[in-house]
Amino acid sequence: MKKVVIVIVSVFIGNASVQLALAQGDAAVGRSKAALCATCHGAEGNSELPMNPKLAGQNATYITKQLMDYKSGVRSNQTMSAMVLNLSEQDMLDISAWYSSQQVTLQGADPKFVELGESLYRAGNKELAVAACSACHSPTGRGNAPAGFPSLGGQHAEYTLQQLKDFRAGVRQNDESSMMRIIVERLTDRELEALASYVSGLH
Repeated sequence: MKKVVIVIVSVFIGNASVQLALAQGDAAVGRSKAALCATCHGAEGNSELPMNPKLAGQNATYITKQLMDYKSGVRSNQTMSAMVLNLSEQDMLDISAWYSSQQVTLQGADPKFVELGESLYRAGNKELAVAACSACHSPTGRGNAPAGFPSLGGQHAEYTLQQLKDFRAGVRQNDESSMMRIIVERLTDRELEALASYVSGLH
């Protein structure tokens, strides 16, 4: 129990500076700044290609952190690293505010994965000491903006699955206190696929 408390507290503290800065994000200004982003993510943040994440409705705290991580090199992606190279912190805040203000288009979960996905998302796996995903990402998949936990509802299942696999393989390492890596390393490919499919239908 102590470990869980320490992890959660560290997330809040780690995002404190971002939270303070987010109040300055201007969605109207961010709309024009996000013009280049629209090529991959869509004008309103609902990307067409399943491997490009939807940004519409994503909490601004999370978007800002990812942009900062790409710029610092903590998160690696050749395309994104180039896109954020000349962005200031204010640019990131404005772009995040714009996408956060948009409405995500809903997906539909694959029926064959609903039972397993729902079980893992809402109850976790006690035998493997895997916590319920809903504890951080909320029962409706909307995430937890103050803590910086991302919204998952409506996201492309293909994109979510790739991120889960990247966390498990250690390719992606920008999760606070290794929280995601600790969880997904205990799950099978089928369980990850079921989770990715299930959350795509949450709203």
